[in-house]
Amino acid sequence: MRPRRSSFTDDPTDQKGQTMAVDTTTATELTAEQVQHTLVQPLEAASTFLSSGVRIFDTASQLRLPKGPKAQDVSFVGENEQIPEIDPDFGELTLLPSTMKSIKTLTRYSNELARQSVIALDAALKDRLVSDVAAKIDAQFLGAGGDGTTTPRGLFGFPDTQQVNVGGPLTLDTVLQGLALLVKANVPTSGLKLFIQPDDYLAIRGTKDTTGRFIIAPENSQGLGVNLLGITPVLTARVPAGSAAIVAPSQVAVARDLAPTVKILTKTYGDYDQQAIRVVCRYDAAPLNPEAIVKFTGITAG
Repeated sequence: MRPRRSSFTDDPTDQKGQTMAVDTTTATELTAEQVQHTLVQPLEAASTFLSSGVRIFDTASQLRLPKGPKAQDVSFVGENEQIPEIDPDFGELTLLPSTMKSIKTLTRYSNELARQSVIALDAALKDRLVSDVAAKIDAQFLGAGGDGTTTPRGLFGFPDTQQVNVGGPLTLDTVLQGLALLVKANVPTSGLKLFIQPDDYLAIRGTKDTTGRFIIAPENSQGLGVNLLGITPVLTARVPAGSAAIVAPSQVAVARDLAPTVKILTKTYGDYDQQAIRVVCRYDAAPLNPEAIVKFTGITAG
């Protein structure tokens, strides 16, 4: 009797005697890697300053904002007495002088790369450059640099603002102290924002009472950013280390000449058979009322 053939055999025929074709499952080493038409982006910090509620004025030239006079001391006047005169002193806030520089960036790429790319290369580069420009704007406006002449001043570089020297960890008591300064200056307390480093905010959120319960109860509906004393926290690592600020955003003016504007250059580098993407924007910022900003300085880890 002939022995039965094993179902596992090196014979390249199926059970019907037909020769089997080599396919992608049997010769995976001969196939090209699968490339998804999706670009994996790194994690980005969300834009915070321009979306915080500041007042944005669109202008192509220098912006002048007249400032009304400060409150005057009026008197009670009796019958037939001379009414004292008041000489109001008006001021002016100037933004976006002609000397203010723009943020500009440009990237070139070959037409061969544009044709052979597995993704829409121009769209990917555009998104990348716009994100980089937005990050630069936030870093500038949430910093302490800038001179107001060639580069915009940052929030922590605004002059004549109120200040609290903490000299230790930021606590609810010190936040309340800053809030009291705003109330004394007649600043509306609705819509206030607290620009704060994530570690400093989490240290406040982690404060517990003598029974081990959190002083600020977590609220699932608000996620991580639970309000502190009615103030909405804005968590960003772009705030200078050791600093924080309570801000009435409606009292901060931003002059915008150009939002991040994208231009595809198809002819400029024609002799290289290249294209380019250019992104340009131009901003300036200043407080309408400096007393509407309270800066906390000297914050240390607990």
